Amino acid sequence: MKLLLRLKLIGLFLFVSNVSAKEIIIEPGPNAYDEVQEAMILMDEGDTLILKSGNYWFEDGLSLDVANVTIQGDGMDETILNFERQVSGAQGLLVTSDSVTLKDFSILNAKGDALKVIGADGISMIRLKTEWTGGPKSTNGAYGFYPVESENVLIDDCVAIGASDAGIYVGQSKNIIVRNSIAQYNVAGIEIENSYYADVYNNLASHNTAGILVFDLPDLPQQGGHHIRVFNNKSIDNDTDNFAPEGNIVGEVPRGSGIIVMANSDVEIFENTIGGNGTVNLAIVSYGSETEDSNYYPHPKRIQVHNNEYGRSGFEPDLSTGDLAKVLHEVSDGEMADIFWDGVLPLSQMVFGQPDDEKLKIDEQNQPNFLAMSPLKYLIGLSNPIKKDIRQYKGEIIPLPAVSLESL
Repeated sequence: MKLLLRLKLIGLFLFVSNVSAKEIIIEPGPNAYDEVQEAMILMDEGDTLILKSGNYWFEDGLSLDVANVTIQGDGMDETILNFERQVSGAQGLLVTSDSVTLKDFSILNAKGDALKVIGADGISMIRLKTEWTGGPKSTNGAYGFYPVESENVLIDDCVAIGASDAGIYVGQSKNIIVRNSIAQYNVAGIEIENSYYADVYNNLASHNTAGILVFDLPDLPQQGGHHIRVFNNKSIDNDTDNFAPEGNIVGEVPRGSGIIVMANSDVEIFENTIGGNGTVNLAIVSYGSETEDSNYYPHPKRIQVHNNEYGRSGFEPDLSTGDLAKVLHEVSDGEMADIFWDGVLPLSQMVFGQPDDEKLKIDEQNQPNFLAMSPLKYLIGLSNPIKKDIRQYKGEIIPLPAVSLESL
């Protein structure tokens, strides 16, 4: 009897809990902004907001601060949130709550960032599109997908087009998966910055200035980006001129870059297809600007590169943007490499050698063209400041662990 009573009480609790969750359905119309924003304010945990097919025209940004809710359209090509007429608000949609699922709609022509997420634990972005439809312009918003200071971030089967900084960007975050997505005609297609534990896989990054960036920068609350896996991606034909607004760090990235790793540790690059990139397929570099941030470590370490396929590269280096292409072009006498390591390390390591457990490891079956610099020789003008024997960097590959999204 006690067991039967307990089961009845559990069933009653679940029934009451489910009754409180509801669906809110909105269709396009002249009052769409007020209706959508009011729904996002008044939703209760567990609710689903359904945006039916059609074009929604907004003059102001939307914001969501209710946890454990879903915003759902009828498909990225069916439900269109268009901010072309936006006159206020810093982004299209801002999310600041936990356990939110966004799926099956598009955000077009936002005045600033298209979809920004701040401080969320559990954010799922599924089958979404962000786009600036007028083509690459410095006046486009900086970011398409822009989760920052968040945990348990999923970006799955999404499309990002036309961002003047990065189409898909995750910064200062932890536990990240970016997969099955397309990034095109952005300055950076996909960028993981100052983040811990990220898996980036099964994506297409093409016709950007640079396909995939793994960066760590100074003067930010979270530094020391680590444990990033980039695998099974296609970073190909990245051939769009850099259109970032002046002063942006990504504005230093040369057109025709496949993958760039800067100042991160514990990064594994494997089983990608990288080709058709006019400057370089893969570059591993230190942060090259001066900084007063004493806590910042500007050099990459424990980078592992293996089992990638390399196509043509270096055939049209962008010598007008930043220093990367210029230095590589100079030291190689114009014979650009598939893989470039700038060799910049702390002075003591450049003199006495890098610790074994921090060294670059490369194990590629098809022996791509490789070039590593000896910076001290280069700076004082000694002969042979470069190394081209990729076999010197072969070592035991120690796979990094897969990322688990704890709260999704």
